[in-house]
Amino acid sequence: MYAIVTNNEITKLITNPKSLVIGDVRYPAKIFSVWSASELNAIGIYEVVTDSTNFKDEKWYINTNESYAYSSGTVTRSWGTATPKAHADSLWTQADSDDGDLPDDKSVGDIKTRGLKYNLIQTLKQQVAGILSDTDWYITRNTEKSTAIPSSISTHRDAVRTKQAEMETAITNASDTPALETLYTYTEQEDGSVTRPLGELPTLES
Repeated sequence: MYAIVTNNEITKLITNPKSLVIGDVRYPAKIFSVWSASELNAIGIYEVVTDSTNFKDEKWYINTNESYAYSSGTVTRSWGTATPKAHADSLWTQADSDDGDLPDDKSVGDIKTRGLKYNLIQTLKQQVAGILSDTDWYITRNTEKSTAIPSSISTHRDAVRTKQAEMETAITNASDTPALETLYTYTEQEDGSVTRPLGELPTLES
């Protein structure tokens, strides 16, 4: 990405190199590939430098709109301070009711929007359901034919549910959004393995 700077002000952003007119001169698109940075700068074209310091994972944060600034020969693309997404559910309040924003089918104290914790736990439940579905046929066969369920299958299914409970507790007990993010962040351990504090759901060994 490039920017055109006139009198120390960004006047245009160029997302794709193309022919353009600056002053009374038309320049071909190939100047972006064959000219040096200093040659482009001389006619007011600067490659945009991205500063991602404030940009955070959008799974956990709401980022501000990107902004562009020119200073000392550099055009920088950056973001303001990100806001953590709500980790807990928000509720309809009396203020919402007083302002006329409360839907007819809702009451003060009802859930307004679901927070990260609820959504993460729902995703976990779906993952567990998917894992258990792979061995559900053993349960069906036992019900219909009285064929014994292998102990390894019962042990696996119990382990999945036990780990699910542990993971749900960890999510529920997280104090804020950064704490939730930490649970899901993978880091390399001394033995070379890559793990996360939340752990993983058990898999069935073949």
